Amino acid sequence: MSKIKVIEEKLKNKELPLFKPGDLVKVHYKVVEAGRERVQVFQGTVLKIRGKGAKKTFTVRKISFGVGVERIFPLYSPRIAKIEVVRKGKVRRAKLYYLRERVGKATKVKEKRMLETSGVKVAEKLDEEPKEEVKEEPIKKRGILRGRFHPRSQKANSKKKTSES
Repeated sequence: MSKIKVIEEKLKNKELPLFKPGDLVKVHYKVVEAGRERVQVFQGTVLKIRGKGAKKTFTVRKISFGVGVERIFPLYSPRIAKIEVVRKGKVRRAKLYYLRERVGKATKVKEKRMLETSGVKVAEKLDEEPKEEVKEEPIKKRGILRGRFHPRSQKANSKKKTSES
């Protein structure tokens, strides 16, 4: 193996959480100031993830005092103390450049709702015997469509009742 691949393998052994563009993350980054090293937290939305191997980077954007700040972090950098995923985002793009033009609440990304089940609860559900399903026949009344009242049918029904009486 070449020397570059050996170095890449050492860096890739770092355990990192899975995150995607649109996720809100906290990046704990080690900063050296006046000979002292401290951890600085940068919280923002992941705009993009690019590259592969040890050269993989991700861009995080936040709004600080009304000004947009973007920062590019190398994923396997020894300066990153840890990465926390605060919230999963629901997006349909790999690169979220459109967030750069947005201001205020328009920059919010919808949250991806996840079902939280522990391993014990799932195991208990699997051990239970399947119950017989009772099939309900659909309601054949006029005006009910998939469990909701259809507005036009309701008007038609009320006109018939008034004309009958």
